[in-house]
Amino acid sequence: MSVDEKTVRRIAHLARIAVADEEVAPLQGELNAILAFVEQLGAVDVEGVEPMTSVTPMRMKKREDVVNDGGRASDIVANAPETEDNYFLVPKVVE
Repeated sequence: MSVDEKTVRRIAHLARIAVADEEVAPLQGELNAILAFVEQLGAVDVEGVEPMTSVTPMRMKKREDVVNDGGRASDIVANAPETEDNYFLVPKVVE
C-alpha cells in the first residue's frame, strides 16, 4: 500500500494538523515507511507463540466475575445534594 499526496492531506485534516505544502512529501515518505514496516510484521511466523501480557513471565491476577449491585448505594449518594431511596434527585428539565 502506498500513501499519495491526497491521502497525506486527508490524514492531516482528520488529525487537525496544519501541514505546509513543503511538508507533504517528507510526511508521505514517512507514512510509506511506516506502512512498509507494518507489512513486514505481517510476514512474521507467529504460529505456536502464546500471547504475552508482559515480557517477564507472570500469571495475570484474575478475580471471579460476579454480578452484584455493589452494595454501596448509600456511599455513592452520600454527597448528593438531594436523594430519595438511594437515588439522585435532580430538577425536572422536560415538561
